[in-house]
This record gives sequence, C-alpha cells and structure tokens, in this order.
Amino acid sequence: AALGLFGRRAASMAANSQPLTSPTMKRRHFFASALAATAAPRLSAQSIDKAAADPAYVIKNHGIKHTVMGWCFKPMDTLVLAKHCKDIGLVGMEGIDSKYYPDVKALGLDISLVGSHGFAKGPCNPEFRDEVVTKLTDSINLAADVGSKKVITFTGMKFEGMDRDKAILSCIEVWKHVLPLAEKKGITLVLEHLNSRDSSHPMKGHPGYFGDDVDFCIDLIKQVGSPNFKLLFDIYRVSIMNGDIIRRLRIHKDYIGHIHTAGNPGRCELDEHQEINYPAVMRALLEIGYHDFVAHEFIPTWDDPILALRHAAMVCDV
Repeated sequence: AALGLFGRRAASMAANSQPLTSPTMKRRHFFASALAATAAPRLSAQSIDKAAADPAYVIKNHGIKHTVMGWCFKPMDTLVLAKHCKDIGLVGMEGIDSKYYPDVKALGLDISLVGSHGFAKGPCNPEFRDEVVTKLTDSINLAADVGSKKVITFTGMKFEGMDRDKAILSCIEVWKHVLPLAEKKGITLVLEHLNSRDSSHPMKGHPGYFGDDVDFCIDLIKQVGSPNFKLLFDIYRVSIMNGDIIRRLRIHKDYIGHIHTAGNPGRCELDEHQEINYPAVMRALLEIGYHDFVAHEFIPTWDDPILALRHAAMVCDV
C-alpha cells in the first residue's frame, strides 16, 4: 500500500512538472544561472580587478616594453624600486634623477625617457625660450651619453596676453632649433599632451596647459616635420581630454613615440575603479605596430605600491 501511495504521488508530481524547455523553466534556469554568475568572483585570465593581482606575477609577453615613471612611487628609494622593476620583468625606468642612471643601468634596465625643461616653462612663452633650448640641448646630450633614445618636451603654460598663433610659431621655432642635434645623436623628442580639466591635484591635471588637445599636438608635430619629433601619447590624459583612445591610436600611429598609462579618474591603478579598458588598448598598440616603451605613470593608492605595479604589468601584458 505504501509503495502504491508513493507511486501515485510520483506520478502526480511528474504530471504537474514542466520540462526544461518550457517558458517558465527557461526563466527559472536563466535567473538561477545569472545569480550564480553574480555570486562568483568576476576574475579571468586578464582581469583588471584588484582581487586578481598576483604578488608573484612576472611579465610573460614582450610585445611592448614595460617601464615605470619613478617619481610616482616616492618616497620609495629609487634603487629599491629599480630592483622590484627588474623582478617584475620591466625593462626600464624614467622620471628619476639622472644621478641614479648608472646604478639603474647596472641592473640591466634602460633609461626609457630623459627629462628636460618641465611643463610649466615651455617654448610657447618667449620668456623661457633660452632656458628651454639650453635644457633640451643638455638632455639630448645626456640621453646620447646614457644610451637612451628619447627626451621629453612640453608646450608650456598659457600666459596673460598670449597670442595663440605666435605661441605656436614660438614652439615650432624652438623645437626646430634643437632637432638637428637630436637627429645627429639619434634622439627623438616626444611632446607630451597634458590634461587641463583635473584641478584636484597638481600632478593629476594642469589647468592652463597650452597643449591640452592631443589632435592639436599632432598638428604641431606635423608642422615641425621631423622623424625625430613625435607624440608622447598619455592614455590617461587622452581619456580625459579627448576620449576615443583606440581610434586615435590608429589615426595617429605614425606620430606616436612613447606611451604613458594611469587609471582615469584619479590617475590611480589600472583596476576596476577606473574606466579605461587597458588590455584592449594594449592590443590596439600591438595592432598598429607599436612595440616600444609603455611607462606606468599612476600614483599608487593601494597599501602595497609594488603589488599595484605588478598588477599594472599583468593587466597590460598582452
């Protein structure tokens, strides 16, 4: 009798059940799957999430040359940072005092970019012309001496009473003045485009910077007309001022001489709290044939800044 009762109940349940292909069960299956996906950690082989940061990660691919902007990691000792860079698999450093160049090179790292006149005093202002020429000349010679191939330059800041056309001509004149030496020494000057929108921090944005439009900087480079004068394409800055990063990389590929990274907003780590899809941007660089230096120039906010650098290398290791 008990078996008969069980059999009748089972038959009743089977009769009232719905196959997986029914609309109701499809919805139930969809929501159950979605809930499971939401509950699971959102990590992948190339996740940008902080949770994916691997404290033992070492760069595996070498399509681009990873380097670091040293000043971002102050007050960490430069040579301590250099040893971490070597351990992670970075191949260079920049934005460090030139007195450290010999020791950094002794570790097997390149000097990926040599500094010069700074962004505040630039060639757009005739007042600084002689100073800019002197500093660019010195930096070109220094770069050649240490085996570096690039020197940074800037337009400078707008100033009261500035005539835009005259400022453009002043920039072009100064760069053309020093480029014969750069060409002779095999050095490329790279013009950095900066953002003028972020006023929250003195190194996150530069209100009043003349070259704050990347397309305008490209136009300046075309007017100079030297293969040794190119653009420093700062992904963070372009994201803020222009957007459309990958399209601009493709359009301006022949004029790109150096790359900087940082998360936007905040010039932070390249993690899930910022909006730039760095793996896709790195793949776009490879697609356009760029295999040169990519310098990580974010200001660390994590408790462990070296883990943040290792994470950036991982995110961009395509």
